[in-house]
Amino acid sequence: MAAKVDASVVKEAAAKAVLKKNIFGTVICVENGKNTISHTSSAGNLTAETPYFIASVTKLYVTACLLKLRAENKLQLHDSISNYISDDVLHQLHIYNGKDYSKEITIKHLLSNTSGIPDYFSADVINQLTAGKDQSWGFARTISTARKKKPKFAPGKRAQYSDTNFQLLGKIIETITEQDIHSVFKQYIFNELELKDTYLYEDVNDKRPAPLYYKNRTLRLPKYMASIGPEGGIVSTAKESMIFLKAFINGHFFPKETFDELQDWKIIFNPGLFFYGVGIERQPLSIRDLNNGLIGHWGQTGAFSFYHSKTDLYFTGTTNQFFGQRAAAAMIIQIIKQAKQP
Repeated sequence: MAAKVDASVVKEAAAKAVLKKNIFGTVICVENGKNTISHTSSAGNLTAETPYFIASVTKLYVTACLLKLRAENKLQLHDSISNYISDDVLHQLHIYNGKDYSKEITIKHLLSNTSGIPDYFSADVINQLTAGKDQSWGFARTISTARKKKPKFAPGKRAQYSDTNFQLLGKIIETITEQDIHSVFKQYIFNELELKDTYLYEDVNDKRPAPLYYKNRTLRLPKYMASIGPEGGIVSTAKESMIFLKAFINGHFFPKETFDELQDWKIIFNPGLFFYGVGIERQPLSIRDLNNGLIGHWGQTGAFSFYHSKTDLYFTGTTNQFFGQRAAAAMIIQIIKQAKQP
């Protein structure tokens, strides 16, 4: 059942967020499934129209493209990635207990973070970036770094969040479509939904996105953000992120009944406690209720795109702070608690 939310509630949640330590700006858009509620509010140094880095929310866009390609019979989720990725890339990428599993990994393994391929985005990388050491981290460097790490399980046995998976998925999309990921996003999503302020960040001189923050200082990472494409390189606004999220949830890119298939949840403990399905996340709102919560995706930058089925409410926006998810979750929870049930 759709809940009702007053604009004042959304405004109050945004205003409260910037009172938290190191949250200098926030924007949040809230809508319901019936399109009878649409409230966007901002506070601090962000406005409703400010473009921002959506970071790993980009992974939803990758999922949409892959499922659209499947609907067009151009791939199957059980396909081996060796059908699309060259041998030199896969060479010894996943060796576990002396066995090379690299060619046994499927597209679904990558999408569900059950491939076992290590995440290049380690504590060391995070420490370098948050220290302001901007650097490009493209596909070749990602694979080289992941290959040096030891997988912790065979494909399909567990779930472990890995940005490396989505770099590989981006390469698979490029192989199938014979286009770069920028062109695919533009054709399949941005143009399709008539998004004017959403794009893949590629120009290091592009100053349009709001600068990120790490704790109390500005964090400028143009080289890094321009290099991570399918893993987290999209820029958008709260309103345009909402347009995409509702299209994604409601079957614009793939048959709506497919959405149940995506909800094959595996628990993940790092970064944070959440569940990962097939290209989507489920974030519990309480440790006492792990089987429900928000469905969508977080971004490392405090960006979020989530649907809450119990209230039929959609949430998009950002706190624009590295590790800013806690403040974003507090906004969403405050709004849900104050929503009026019909």
